[in-house]
Amino acid sequence: MDKVFSKPIKKQFEFDEEVAAVFDDMLSRSVPFYEEAQKITQFFVLKYLPQNGRLYDLGSSTASLLISLFKSLEGNAQLIGIDNSPSMIERAKLKAKAFNADIELIEGDILEYTYKKANVFVSNYTLQFVRPLEREKLIKKIYDALEDEGVFLFSEKLISHDKRLNKEMIELYYDFKKANGYSAYEIAQKREALENVLVPYSEEENITMIKNAGFSHCEVVFRWANFATFIAVK
Repeated sequence: MDKVFSKPIKKQFEFDEEVAAVFDDMLSRSVPFYEEAQKITQFFVLKYLPQNGRLYDLGSSTASLLISLFKSLEGNAQLIGIDNSPSMIERAKLKAKAFNADIELIEGDILEYTYKKANVFVSNYTLQFVRPLEREKLIKKIYDALEDEGVFLFSEKLISHDKRLNKEMIELYYDFKKANGYSAYEIAQKREALENVLVPYSEEENITMIKNAGFSHCEVVFRWANFATFIAVK
């Protein structure tokens, strides 16, 4: 169970072994309707990933989505997860082995990696950890690697540029976390650890960034307050 922030923090947030060990629990208790957003993502992946197609999951963490996709595929496809955390990759490989899932897991930097042509890219709560200037370069890189009519599915935490609404959505989110067993102390500790590490955009800023990279269409397919899942079509 996630107790990472029940004690005083000494560093900025990072995806180390301590986080990797409780990451699945952390997601389910920290991200509203996480499983529902994953189901929606999987639905669209299965629509756009053809037989013998290729999918990249950027920031694949413990490979939950890739393993679920592997179990749901009717044909063959290359499922590739990339994560820069050795601890996440290690745990992902153990999970994949336990489920006998034929997926490829790579420890690497999603900004530097050389992608082959793919039909689908997925990124769940990963872009927000990429610095803004690098984020735009990454989106262009994804666009260039996608086949025509390929899709990019991504989920992100959002901000509102209306100060009052932004404050209220954060309050609503903290109520969600408290209802899932996190103390006010743990919430404050995590907020401090993520300061300047997680930099969210607004819904409009995300869509503008996607359109600027060349995508023909982008829209939200799921949203809960300041969390959203997008689909972008090349």
